[in-house]
Amino acid sequence: MWTILAVNVILSIGGSLVILNVVPKFRDMFVKAHLSGVDLNKKNRPEIPEAAGVISSCIFLIVMFIFIPFPFSKHFFNKEWGFPHQEFVQFIAALLSICCMVLLGFADDVLNLKWRHKLLLPTVASLPLLMVYYTNFNSTTIIIPKPLRFLLGHDLDLSALYYVYMGMLAVFCTNAINIYAGVNGLEVGQSAVIAGSLILFNIIELNGDCWSNHLFSLYFMIPFFFTSLSLYQFNKYPARVFVGDTFCYFSGMTVAVVAILGHFSKTALLFFIPQIANFVFSLPQLFHLLPCPRHRLPRLNQKTGYLDPSVFQFKEKSLSTLGRLVLKIYQLLGLVKVENAEKDGELSQSTNCTLINLALKLTGPKHEKTLAVSLMILQVFSYLSIL
Repeated sequence: MWTILAVNVILSIGGSLVILNVVPKFRDMFVKAHLSGVDLNKKNRPEIPEAAGVISSCIFLIVMFIFIPFPFSKHFFNKEWGFPHQEFVQFIAALLSICCMVLLGFADDVLNLKWRHKLLLPTVASLPLLMVYYTNFNSTTIIIPKPLRFLLGHDLDLSALYYVYMGMLAVFCTNAINIYAGVNGLEVGQSAVIAGSLILFNIIELNGDCWSNHLFSLYFMIPFFFTSLSLYQFNKYPARVFVGDTFCYFSGMTVAVVAILGHFSKTALLFFIPQIANFVFSLPQLFHLLPCPRHRLPRLNQKTGYLDPSVFQFKEKSLSTLGRLVLKIYQLLGLVKVENAEKDGELSQSTNCTLINLALKLTGPKHEKTLAVSLMILQVFSYLSIL
């Protein structure tokens, strides 16, 4: 086991070095192909190559393809043991789902797909996972947390609802990282923190009864962690590349793959606490109870060089009853700041409903680099609070 993990680490480090060497060479190619975007939070608003996540995701897949024979090498040399076809199919199905998500993510970067497509694509890409899970395991029983056992008992069979949950998990993981973004380095940084935390979790669980499931998870998380770290060097402040939706979809699906096939799909949500908080907080805007600008990222104060919370403008009469109620509750809880947008006018404005803007509202304006690091530290502390 440890020898195979050592091979995995060596291949992962090799992949990360390739990324460090390849990304600078592809920057101009991406710009020439019109795969670029403007960095809105810089004074000179530079044009930055976009969709660079396709590079790290492809290197990750190459590393995993090279690694395929190693977990099954002992069966190649000793055919009397028989070949573990179920484990092999599980491995290949995981790579298939990730490949599908990379392709669909890159299509989104190129074609700028609508939100309904962004919800549908991860669902389609997760179907190979769910089919393999059904044929190999088909376990739909969950263990009830101790505080609720007096109501629901020790365990509960969810039947088909469990597959609905796993499909929704894939959709959530891919989109949660996508909407928790807007400052240099945050998409890759949060993914690297999640991967590092999952690696630590899996290493601890190798001593348990389900060690083989966590070993499977490590096979994917270690290369993902190292390739993400290399990409982070180019995406952190000041960003030299944008990672695009390709990376967000790829990273979310990779975590969903190991969570589902590693049999800790419920525990995996504990590693997404800031993403869950950001998603729930954003729901009124995502469902258009409140106005939702295309870009909700913080805005640059040209005088100070710091980031301030971004805002949306509205007329109170134009909001639905439920929208006014939600905005009032958010205001009472101190989650948003509502003020008049013009003197003696009907137009008002409120800070956007994202965790990034909330952090700026609570702590005051920050430099973009400081803000990104603070949010990643928050991600780490959310895990410590669980412990």
